[in-house]
Amino acid sequence: MQPRETHLTQSVTHAAEALIEGKLVAFPTETVYGLGADATQDKAVARVFAAKGRPSFNPLIVHVPSLEDAVALGEFSPEASELAKLFWPGPLTLVVPRRKGCPVSLLASAGLPSLAIRVPKHPLAQALLKAVRRPVVAPSANPSGHISPTTAAHVRAGLGDKVSVILDGGPAAIGLESTIIGFLGGRAALYRPGGLAREEIESALGHRLVQAEDAKKPSAPGQLESHYAPKAQLRLNAKAVKEGEIYLAFGPMPDATFNLSPSGDLIEAAANLFRLLHEIDATGARVIAVAPIPDRGLGEAINDRLKRAAAPRS
Repeated sequence: MQPRETHLTQSVTHAAEALIEGKLVAFPTETVYGLGADATQDKAVARVFAAKGRPSFNPLIVHVPSLEDAVALGEFSPEASELAKLFWPGPLTLVVPRRKGCPVSLLASAGLPSLAIRVPKHPLAQALLKAVRRPVVAPSANPSGHISPTTAAHVRAGLGDKVSVILDGGPAAIGLESTIIGFLGGRAALYRPGGLAREEIESALGHRLVQAEDAKKPSAPGQLESHYAPKAQLRLNAKAVKEGEIYLAFGPMPDATFNLSPSGDLIEAAANLFRLLHEIDATGARVIAVAPIPDRGLGEAINDRLKRAAAPRS
């Protein structure tokens, strides 16, 4: 049985009821589509890991509708509070210590004493979170390690009937997962580049971010070496295409079938990245040659996703 797709007039209440019943609901955020479950139910959280085939040591992001709701779950330092006030709702996740008595399942944080929390901006996500009145875990709504979904169609293709309800909010505006900031020794650290550029965060803080290193056991989502991968192999920083490859261009290339941004706009490229990888994969391509992407602004997050997509697969 295929999941039911609903629209705004009847969807939110129906989806909230499904979450409370322990079912999985896919919903749009401004970054990518999330696979939602009631964060307070161990079995519901376990269903997320099972549906995605996600390693249980890889923590999940908890979504809430406001900073007030977030503070009820985690302990926010002055710097964390400042970032939340400046950038929430929006594409920023903060990793903070769990508050004593926090109702979120320990499975969601992979047994860690910290919690990754975000307040999404998408109006449908906000409506759902306010209706369910519980924290909701929501990693990207796709099989673990595969291309993240930026449309409801991507969710259907990747997860099929593993989802009870799919809320269709149209294409994701940003198209890259949230930026994740944690705090190492009291200093703000970049755990994962994403939809909010490093430069904006550093400007707000008045100092540089520490770089958190990837680990075999992640301390935040999105730190696995191999991730976001299409079926095709990726060849990065390709200035020309070889025989048998499909080229994913960036910048002025009138003859390019697939171009992240003909004008060289990194915001447009970020929004198009996962959609174009899905489209190229559908052609049956064996190798995707990807043009060089400037490593500034959202280019840092784009290159992060491409590096993980090109990494050796286990």
